[in-house]
Amino acid sequence: MKKTFGVVLAGLFISVALYAQQKPFIHPGMAQNRQDLDYMKKMVLAGEQPYKDAFDRLKSATSLSFKPQAFTHISVGSYGANSQGGGQLSRSADISYNCALLWYITGDKAYADKAIEILNAWSPVLWDFDDNNAKLNVGLTSYYFLNAAEILKNTNSGWKPKDVAQFKRMIIGPYYSTIKDFFTEANGNWDGSMINSMLCMGVFLDDHEIFNRAVERFYHGPNNSGITKYIYPSGQIQETVRDWGHVQLGIGEFEKAAQIAWTQGLDFYGAAGNRLALGYEYSSKYMLGDDVLVYGLISVRERGQNFRDIYEAIYQHYQVKGIDMPYTARIIKEKTRDKSSFALLTSVRAPSKAITPHHLIVLQVPDNVILQAGALNTVTAQPISEAIIVAPGDSIQAALNASMSKGKWVVLAKGVHVLKASLRIPSGVTLSGEGRETILMLSPKTNGKTIENLDKDMHDVTIRDLVLEGGLITGVEFDPNASRRNRSYMSAPPRAGIEFQADHDNQMHNIRFEHLTVQNCTKNGVSVRGAAGVVVKDCSFNDNGANVIPGGGLLHNLHLTHSSNIDVSGSRFDTSTFGSGIDVSFCNDVAIVNNEAARNKLSGIRCTESNNIKVTGNLTEGNDENGIKFDTLLDAFRKITVTNNVAQYNTEKGIDIGKAIESTVAGNTLVGNGK
Repeated sequence: MKKTFGVVLAGLFISVALYAQQKPFIHPGMAQNRQDLDYMKKMVLAGEQPYKDAFDRLKSATSLSFKPQAFTHISVGSYGANSQGGGQLSRSADISYNCALLWYITGDKAYADKAIEILNAWSPVLWDFDDNNAKLNVGLTSYYFLNAAEILKNTNSGWKPKDVAQFKRMIIGPYYSTIKDFFTEANGNWDGSMINSMLCMGVFLDDHEIFNRAVERFYHGPNNSGITKYIYPSGQIQETVRDWGHVQLGIGEFEKAAQIAWTQGLDFYGAAGNRLALGYEYSSKYMLGDDVLVYGLISVRERGQNFRDIYEAIYQHYQVKGIDMPYTARIIKEKTRDKSSFALLTSVRAPSKAITPHHLIVLQVPDNVILQAGALNTVTAQPISEAIIVAPGDSIQAALNASMSKGKWVVLAKGVHVLKASLRIPSGVTLSGEGRETILMLSPKTNGKTIENLDKDMHDVTIRDLVLEGGLITGVEFDPNASRRNRSYMSAPPRAGIEFQADHDNQMHNIRFEHLTVQNCTKNGVSVRGAAGVVVKDCSFNDNGANVIPGGGLLHNLHLTHSSNIDVSGSRFDTSTFGSGIDVSFCNDVAIVNNEAARNKLSGIRCTESNNIKVTGNLTEGNDENGIKFDTLLDAFRKITVTNNVAQYNTEKGIDIGKAIESTVAGNTLVGNGK
């Protein structure tokens, strides 16, 4: 289970051990260790604030008259519908941990007895979980049950060995067996909850294999799972476009995982440049009313409402590290601290020997993150001469035909332009929108290509400043992950973005894409086959490439083949469902510079059978295969330059180069990759 990662600087590889738990576990050792619990107890009993008030609130909310009602079968539908035992299970889990904490603080045996009563009520009765929320029920309850059990087992609580053994059987049986394979199809908060629960299971059961399974998932989970999948390099959350209740749920579950890992000596908090802190600050800033940069349509659902009590532990941790989190601090001060009980008490760590700097470090998004690409709020260029303006509902094809070879611009006005047939682009035209409010899409009843070339030798074409939507609908969606899930299946409609196709190498000439967004196509987002002079600048091609004919792995965000003189820069190529961010084959003279290629099913950037390739200054992270892949199928690459890229937390290799002649590889940073 031992893995390594490293940093390559100027050709030097420095190997660093990536943590895998092999030494004995610390007990108690989940949210807090014994020193943390003792310090928390000391603060409460001394009347220190805010701990004393938090204790009083916890005690007031925890009734010793609670009677657990155990169920053999737990069945809960989507969003809690048709619940059988779900509410009772959740309440029992919460009360058991509350009582265990109160027992540790007060020494009052009545609290230990109540916690034991709850665990003993469920252990011999529970058989299984069913319906939509089965795995989520496990993820959201086992953390509390297991933290309670860890305290009871490692104190003089009176919990009998036979009952401990029965509890273990419940954890290994219906609990672990339900979540051992996680659930990548759901939004990332699901796997976040299962990661922290599985860490707890590993600790309680002294099972390194279970614990390390969760560690691997945190770093390299596929689809929506894992730290770099759920929190983007800018701090945006995978569920930012959904609602802020689920955002808070998700980052809270990942923080719990980090807290458990830290207790056992592993720094999840520092992963991907303190990514958890970035996610919390981004979310806190928007929740408090400030604007943030976002890809997609940001949700306003629950913004500024229902602040979850998830901010104490992460704030305290990063304060000790010397990292400033001003928006998180504001939420604690203005929204949660005066109501917090359990979360505040379980965030307490024993004083660290580390000295907090006099001046806190300002948390910043790394320089190599692409913060604004694709269609923006306004246009980035204006026509230099007369343009044809097309309103939604008017014929775009007629306007393009009228502009053919005249150098005129066809400008699509703001609004949704729905096509009943593919647009066929002639030579010598610029097709522009008016920014992200110009949306071009095929009718839901039409499949195929959204845009294609009119002639095989098409030349001098620019497409810019608009959104090409490949989905069946446009606008705000409550849950984009769920509503677009049909992209994963062969039965999904085959809808491509832009496909320019020639019959010979370099037959087309001078094709340019700038500030263009192409998203949610089941086939390729943009495919150029046979062109000389291709520029992709400041674009955003994301969520393209599904498992439709001709099949997964052949469809990508950007596909380039049999072309030359290619310049791809300042753009994002993220989250291809079954493909790569950028796929280049049989091309020459290619520069891929300062782009982001993240969270793709295959590699971030893949090249094969091509020469004179420059890959420089790119961020490739969280891809399910490699960050950057030079895949030798037939002939060795000739003259490749791979410099100053960051390739991190990819499941396989950061950079994988096959056979190459005249290659320069230097200054790349490789961190947290699986191989």
